Amino acid sequence: MSIKNKKGFFITIMFSLVIISIGIIASKKYYKTSETYKDKLIRFHVLANSDLPEDQELKLKVRDKVLNEISHKFINSKSIEETRKIIKQNMNEIRDIALKEIKESGKDYDVDIKLGKHTFPTKSYGNFTLPAGEYESVRIIIGEGNGQNWWCVMFPPLCFVDAKNGLTDKKTENRLKEVLTEDEYGIVSSTYEESPQDQPIKLKSKIAEVFEKIFVTKNETDEMKEIMK
Repeated sequence: MSIKNKKGFFITIMFSLVIISIGIIASKKYYKTSETYKDKLIRFHVLANSDLPEDQELKLKVRDKVLNEISHKFINSKSIEETRKIIKQNMNEIRDIALKEIKESGKDYDVDIKLGKHTFPTKSYGNFTLPAGEYESVRIIIGEGNGQNWWCVMFPPLCFVDAKNGLTDKKTENRLKEVLTEDEYGIVSSTYEESPQDQPIKLKSKIAEVFEKIFVTKNETDEMKEIMK
């Protein structure tokens, strides 16, 4: 092996190690961020008795009634601790509101209210998408709770902007930015187009660009580009 080839070989090895190391660091940061933001949110979840049309309609009636009755208690909450405290203080009231609406709709379903950690699939709400995982949430379970559900974010208080259409406004977007870090906001924002699968590719390209400028001659750059294809 010629000196030039040896140099190219060792440069390639060094370059590969740099890529792997930075990739590992970036992945750890991403997955750590994807978990930490979940501890800064409380979700609101309404589960219908079944998927029958009348049960789904009832679910929405209960949702609207509960949010209309309790929104003033939560809208100005400044912290997740404050919101959690308000929920605990008003769980009986929330249940009573739901039961009253159910009775007025001609049904006799029971209602169960739960505050705790619950597993959610990936869900979109307005401009935001929350990845699947375990989140703290308050749940209104109507009857058997076997029907399709409705959800929103209770803290920050995104539920109370446009509950029917699932929309948010600039004010609530800013509120979410106040609660989450920039990286965390990037994960939940639907405008964040870069997926985890895209990151290593873009990261590799950027590192290659810097590496080439500093260490590699033009000919060696061409050789390395062929290797990296």
